[in-house]
Amino acid sequence: MAMPHFQVHQPKSMEQVLDLMSRYRSGMKILAGGTDLMMKMHHAGLQVEHLISLNRVEGMRTISWAEGDGLVIAGGARLSDVGKHPEVQKNYPGLAYACSVMATPQIRNMGTVAGNLVNAAPSADTAAPLLAHGASLVTVERGARRQIQLKDFFTGPGLTVLEPLEMVEAIRVPAPPPRSGSAYMRLSARSKVDIAAVGVAGFLNLDLQGRVIRCRLALAAVAPTPVRCFEAEQMLEGQVPDEELLLRVGASCVRSCKPIDDVRATAAYRRAMVQVLAQRVLMQCLETAQEDAS
Repeated sequence: MAMPHFQVHQPKSMEQVLDLMSRYRSGMKILAGGTDLMMKMHHAGLQVEHLISLNRVEGMRTISWAEGDGLVIAGGARLSDVGKHPEVQKNYPGLAYACSVMATPQIRNMGTVAGNLVNAAPSADTAAPLLAHGASLVTVERGARRQIQLKDFFTGPGLTVLEPLEMVEAIRVPAPPPRSGSAYMRLSARSKVDIAAVGVAGFLNLDLQGRVIRCRLALAAVAPTPVRCFEAEQMLEGQVPDEELLLRVGASCVRSCKPIDDVRATAAYRRAMVQVLAQRVLMQCLETAQEDAS
């Protein structure tokens, strides 16, 4: 299929981006990395008249960390840059892992974390670890800015709460407290190259007595959207975790699944692997949190 004719705009400020969005409205799309957008235009017949590139917008590729505020990932930050960032590797190992293994080096060098989220694929690799860390999105449109909790962002496959003239300016991730651990694990047909058939992310925070203050568990590729496992989280909070409890919590994550049969895996396989990966993720989170406490 031939590419449609389109015009590329290269604004240098957010003000110019918002002006262009307001001017071209339904005929425009934001171009961050373009790894999904260009494929949709080339193979799926997506009609776009104006591409508004973020590549020259000042500050749109920054990744910043502050001890009190946590991590801020600008809307144009590349997956590979996020995965290699020392503070991401230190404080958000599950996110660093997701960004460093998903897809191929070419995709990681062009694709963005914001784009991975806005594309809203159920299998989005960055979604589960960001959900596990309680991330939120800062969105902007002409005359307005808001902050959306990531757990409230996805509404269906390819669908989000973003308004037509709204874009993601940044992703904010709270700083992990002391005595915490996080992890992300995934399965795909051909090593890490293929889209994930199952993904599980977790976060645990312990108090001084070893009880769980906060637990978050998130799944990818096993429901119409990336999802949190609220029932499983509540089983752990306030408890002193041991192996038996973690096994039961991992098993309960299956109840948050709504998997389907497709070319990557059967629904039955996905349910079985959610339980296995959730248990492994929880074990790794607990081990890291205990090490952090010592």
